[in-house]
Amino acid sequence: MADRWHKLSESPTTSAADAGVAPLTAEDLFRAPGRAEAPALDEKVRRAYYWIVNRAVMSPYYDIEFSDGDPLTFGVGDAGAEITLPTQPSFSSNVLLPLLSFVVGGKCLLIGGPGRGKTTVAVLMGVLSGSTAEEVRRGVQQGQPQLTISDLVGIPLPRDLVQAGSLAEIGIAWREWLTRPVKIVDEYNRIPTKTQSALLTMVAEGYVESHDQMRRTAPESGVESWFFTANDDAGGGTFPVIQALRDRMDVTVPAAGFNSRFFDELVARVEAGEKPEEHVPDELVFDGDEQRRMRDEVRAVPVPDAVRRRLEFFFSHFEFVQGGGRRFEYRTKDTVTTAGGRVPEVIESNSGADLTADLGAQTINGLSVRALQTLILYAKAMAWFRGRPTVEIADVAAILPFVLRGKLLPNPTHPRFDVGAERELATDLSSWLSDMFAESCRQYEALGRGQDDPVRTLLADLDRGLDGVSAVDASRRLTEIEARIRAIAATGKVYGRDFDDLVTLKYLHQRYTAYLRWAERRA
Repeated sequence: MADRWHKLSESPTTSAADAGVAPLTAEDLFRAPGRAEAPALDEKVRRAYYWIVNRAVMSPYYDIEFSDGDPLTFGVGDAGAEITLPTQPSFSSNVLLPLLSFVVGGKCLLIGGPGRGKTTVAVLMGVLSGSTAEEVRRGVQQGQPQLTISDLVGIPLPRDLVQAGSLAEIGIAWREWLTRPVKIVDEYNRIPTKTQSALLTMVAEGYVESHDQMRRTAPESGVESWFFTANDDAGGGTFPVIQALRDRMDVTVPAAGFNSRFFDELVARVEAGEKPEEHVPDELVFDGDEQRRMRDEVRAVPVPDAVRRRLEFFFSHFEFVQGGGRRFEYRTKDTVTTAGGRVPEVIESNSGADLTADLGAQTINGLSVRALQTLILYAKAMAWFRGRPTVEIADVAAILPFVLRGKLLPNPTHPRFDVGAERELATDLSSWLSDMFAESCRQYEALGRGQDDPVRTLLADLDRGLDGVSAVDASRRLTEIEARIRAIAATGKVYGRDFDDLVTLKYLHQRYTAYLRWAERRA
């Protein structure tokens, strides 16, 4: 039975991995017989993915789709359902997203009902990091209402508590799991609030404190990944999850249900008493140096300008809300929220807005800088995993729903969630986020932002520096800025994209005004 677990395909997992035949070198001629070259790290990760999907967790759900052109689509049933057949390799999110989190050293929240394999997937990530299955299982922190900070991190030595003259003399028996490269917290929404705060320090800052003693949680490689599980993502559980801890979850991944067509495999595992984490092939284990190199390779994947501009446009929709404040810069959802107001009510009061065109009206909050940085990192990871030289729009579209779930919250009073088939989006948040990004890209093209972006041109002029810019040139640029503000103001209705442009134009105006004053005094 072990052979079926350890059988790995020798063929490349992507067509790019086998493009052409490399010329022989002297090293090739004198290499010892039977000694094969180690695969590239991205190829090794892809092999780990396919082993987990096809042998370990039985996941036939290919919900992260990639296609050249339009995929083949079939209407199914009488409720408007569709099934699509993508034309490029596509992937199971409940395996790929945890694997990418392992690659980049991220924080992954796995949600779903009991018994859906959430903890099994997390344990597999721990085994890939070089620990045995027994070591990983022993290090899993089980969330429960009586879990104390000492239970989580360790206890002070009793002898020191009696003899120490100061806190600095108290030694701590730290828990061994703290410095593992993969850390797993099961049912984190059952942990008391005080203990959650200690967990937040570990997740956010990478250290833990007890009795004035501090311990770093990162392993020697410097790459640590966290995996949390919960039965739902709607605040359920014994204790509400504090917002700061929830916001640290880089990706939120729903667990897939069991497909009945794979029942024979389930019977075979029961009869043999097998667990997939106990049969991970040695060829798929990553040492500390490989984990560090993977993270560095991911970070080095470039993001082309065309992708940046579309992301920039998408982010611009969500912070602005008309009527959020009197001063223009304060017309944001955060202003309303921090003052104790209700964002949906403020959005509804903006009666003249086109709620269909205004994507920002569909959300009750904007995006944090942390969320944007996470999206960039995971988009790079997706491109790296697929063997692409740069990040593509398809990589962003694939990863965005999992990064922004729980961070970009829907406006429950928006009419979109109360009309016909669109009601499904009130519960299918991943599809809602995907649809919003697709609509943002359509608006970007319709407005011609890729060909004509005056504000971007003005920013580029400033980025080139002010050395050698004459007072006349500075005055001319000020005139251009004021003309652009007038053009936006003349449209009547202001949307999120206009808000960001106007704030940017005011920033540019201030920079050139200060420079012009200096230039005139110098003259």
